[in-house]
Amino acid sequence: MTNYPIEQVVPHDSPMILIESLLSYSEDEAQCGVTVTEHSPFFSPVINGVPSYVGIEYMAQSIAAYAGALANDGNKPVKIGFLIGTRKYQTYQPFFKKGSKLTINAHKLYQDESGLSVFECQIHDCETVLCQAKINVFQPKDPLEFIRENQ
Repeated sequence: MTNYPIEQVVPHDSPMILIESLLSYSEDEAQCGVTVTEHSPFFSPVINGVPSYVGIEYMAQSIAAYAGALANDGNKPVKIGFLIGTRKYQTYQPFFKKGSKLTINAHKLYQDESGLSVFECQIHDCETVLCQAKINVFQPKDPLEFIRENQ
């Protein structure tokens, strides 16, 4: 396992990289981290935190970091993927509080030849589960061709 900088494994540009680090990964899962601050994208001073619905994107970017790390390990380019949808997104609080050190876990449940995958994800603050979901993603063999064909 290589400790890749997040910019090297998530195919987004700043400021839309919402997670801070890839903490660990293996063939079937990844763990990423982010600390909620007043500088976090989508931070709201009204609630003194980030709305919990942003957790879906934290999960999706953790999946992207997982795929990017495996691509880097194989000396392959990091490719974009698409968040297809989520099932059973459950949140146990309305926002992630300022100062929270969040850990995002993404565990691959299914992957087929077409590039469709399903991950079970959770976001924790210490040992407390703050939200969880099953995330469906799609990573076509040629993302740019896929976009051109589906415009």
